[in-house]
Amino acid sequence: MSTEASTDERANILLVDDMEDNLIALEAVLGSLNEPLIRARSGEEAMKALLRQRFAVVLLDIRMPGMDGFETAANIKRLDQTKDVPIIFLTGTDADSGYAFRGYATGAADYLTKPFDPWVLRAKVTVFLDLHRKTRQLERMLAQQRAHGAQVNARLDALEKELVEVSPDLAALRTQVRGLRALMTGNGALLT
Repeated sequence: MSTEASTDERANILLVDDMEDNLIALEAVLGSLNEPLIRARSGEEAMKALLRQRFAVVLLDIRMPGMDGFETAANIKRLDQTKDVPIIFLTGTDADSGYAFRGYATGAADYLTKPFDPWVLRAKVTVFLDLHRKTRQLERMLAQQRAHGAQVNARLDALEKELVEVSPDLAALRTQVRGLRALMTGNGALLT
C-alpha cells in the first residue's frame, strides 16, 4: 500500500513524549508518511487521545513524569477499546537493560533506543500502518458478509413460510430459489 493513503484510510499515529524536542524529531521522521501525527505530552494525555479516536500505532517514551511509559502501556492494554493498538517503546541509550524486557512484558510490539535510525523507525511504523489498514479492510468485509448472511437468512425464512402453506405457488417458490441461488453465487459470500 502506498504511503499516500486516501482520506478514509488515513491512520493516526500517537506520539507520546514529555520533551518537545523529541516530539519535533518524531514528527520530522514520520512526516513523510503523510498520516495524522497526534501529540501527547504525558501518559494521561495519551489515554485521553486513545479514548477519543482510533490509532494505528503508539510511539511511547518510557521516562515521563507522572504516569510513565510502562504504566501508560499497561493502561492501554487493559482497556478493550485500546488493547490491540501496537506500542513502540522509545527510550534513551542510558536506559536500564531491563527496560526492554519490561517493555515487552507490558505489551509492547517493539522497542527502540534513542537516538534511533530514522529509516528503521519509519519502516517499523509503516508495517503497523499496513496492518492497521488490513485489519480495517477485514472488518469491513466481515460486516458485509454478515449483512449478506442476514439477507440470505431473511429470504430463506420467507421461503420456509411459503412452503408450509397448503397449496404453495410453485412458480413463485422457484423464482425465490433462483433469487437465493443468484444471491449466494453473485456475491461469493458465505452463509453465517
